[in-house]
Amino acid sequence: MSIQAINVRNQFKGKVKEIIRGDVVSEVDVETPWGIVTSVITTRSVDELQLKPGSDVVALVKSTEVSIAKL
Repeated sequence: MSIQAINVRNQFKGKVKEIIRGDVVSEVDVETPWGIVTSVITTRSVDELQLKPGSDVVALVKSTEVSIAKL
């Protein structure tokens, strides 16, 4: 399967670094050139996508709110 077009501007290519599996949802850490992006998706989706550490993926980020904290 290949993505021909998608209406999401924030796309980060990377590799799955770690998957923390849960019964219903799993946490997927994706290592990108800009840092780690973490996604919480259903465990069923992890299985259907056959994700494992080292898998090449694209993290698609769409948000209507961005919070900022001062360092």
